[in-house]
Amino acid sequence: MVAELGPTMEERAFTYDREASFPFENFRDLHERGLLALCVPTAYGGLGAGFADYVRVSEEIGRHCGATALTFNMHIATTLWTGPVADLLTMTDEQRERHERVRTELFRGIVEEGRIHSQPFSEGISPGATSGIATRAVPVDGGFLVTGRKIFASLSGAADFYNVTAQVEGEDVIRFLGVPAMGDGVRIEGTWDPLGMRGTVSRTLVMDGAFVPAEHEWLPPGLYDQAAERYPFLFMSLAPTYLGVTRGICDFTRSYLRGELAGMTTGARRDVPQKQDGWARMQVAYERSRALLLAAADNARVDPSEEQLAQAWAATFNTMETAPEVAAIGVRVCGGQAMLRHLALERMYRDARLGSLMLPWSAEVCLERLGRARLY
Repeated sequence: MVAELGPTMEERAFTYDREASFPFENFRDLHERGLLALCVPTAYGGLGAGFADYVRVSEEIGRHCGATALTFNMHIATTLWTGPVADLLTMTDEQRERHERVRTELFRGIVEEGRIHSQPFSEGISPGATSGIATRAVPVDGGFLVTGRKIFASLSGAADFYNVTAQVEGEDVIRFLGVPAMGDGVRIEGTWDPLGMRGTVSRTLVMDGAFVPAEHEWLPPGLYDQAAERYPFLFMSLAPTYLGVTRGICDFTRSYLRGELAGMTTGARRDVPQKQDGWARMQVAYERSRALLLAAADNARVDPSEEQLAQAWAATFNTMETAPEVAAIGVRVCGGQAMLRHLALERMYRDARLGSLMLPWSAEVCLERLGRARLY
């Protein structure tokens, strides 16, 4: 389904990038095909995909429009936390009963109404996006009053819910709360004019006593902490976007070398040995990245071993660093064509460079953890 949407997504991507505007049209198309409910279990009307399935679908979206894939990730992450991952966790009977009631309505809104969920965690006060949480939730009748700010809040102005991490004073657990986008005390601040991934519209979310109904606490208290500890693979869910961007760069370069690229001013270049060498290196890098990432995704399971975690960190780092590597080779191979903004390579080159920054498993975080893994 995504492959069928691909050419349309590629065409729209120019506008989203140039205007730094959200891909509403792409999300509408995804909803019409049931893909916003990709990881919603079939019992609730979704497609029932698991994490490894999501990785493959996300790559295909990223192949055509990186910003759509990155924002799609923020939405799907909530359905993964509350769906297939929650089913792996330990809950009391009371917690399980409550969770079934809460997620039934959560999933209904996605399946029937096309509700879009954002998941802004970063606050800019620590090296990771899930530690040092300053956002506070005060229990009141019927729910919580939430105060705090989340930076890089993707889907700003597009999401129906901003699903945030917060803490109640005196508790040592993280709450996972769905802040209604149109509620009182919720506002979006700042501008959005970044280097790449411009269509994510990741401005700053400010909550000033925003009311969150109790039924919008998407996981029982303490279950987010358990999920993060026992199934941390969701923190690598941004990586397939950049694998897709890498694939898109390869697609562009292949079309260029064959002389089939719409808008190019030269003929085929596939007989030039230097360009064949660059094209060969791009394929090796992409296949390496894809093999590592899919292996890590296919091995994802609850309560991972240190070996499995190390594999996931290495795969994530490699994917994020391979994207700009392949982009740089693509620019060299395509030459002056790479500078033209009416061609896609210039945009994908900028998008690819940003993967290494993506928390919570940024390139630096992955290296830090790998540097200690299996040594102690």
